[in-house]
Amino acid sequence: MADHPIEGMMDTTLEKIREMVDVNSIIGDPITTPDGTVIIPISKVSYGFGSGGSDLPVKTQPEKQFFGGGTGAGVTISPVAFLTVSGGEVKLLRVDPGNSSVDRIIELAPELIDKISNLFGKNKKQKQTEDDRNDS
Repeated sequence: MADHPIEGMMDTTLEKIREMVDVNSIIGDPITTPDGTVIIPISKVSYGFGSGGSDLPVKTQPEKQFFGGGTGAGVTISPVAFLTVSGGEVKLLRVDPGNSSVDRIIELAPELIDKISNLFGKNKKQKQTEDDRNDS
């Protein structure tokens, strides 16, 4: 039994979508700026397709049928963020900042933890220096 024509149309449509969308569509190629900062674009990819068709009988030849059908596909690529690497620090810069406070807190958490760690590290060093002076 031969494949139905709609199967061939769907296979062709899916193959074309595979050609258009690959991992480089989501995580873009790194861009290096003159100061050494590396910028990596991150995108959201959405795609969809549809197909349909119908077998149409031929009145003059009842054993023969014609097929009419079509397929369509769409792909949307939207930038959502940039990952930056500069001076040993990695930051995520969102294109559309979150509207909620929770999104903002999550975004700033790594930077806040670094600042708190540095603050405690400085206080500990100062205390050790003072203790060393008092012991002398």
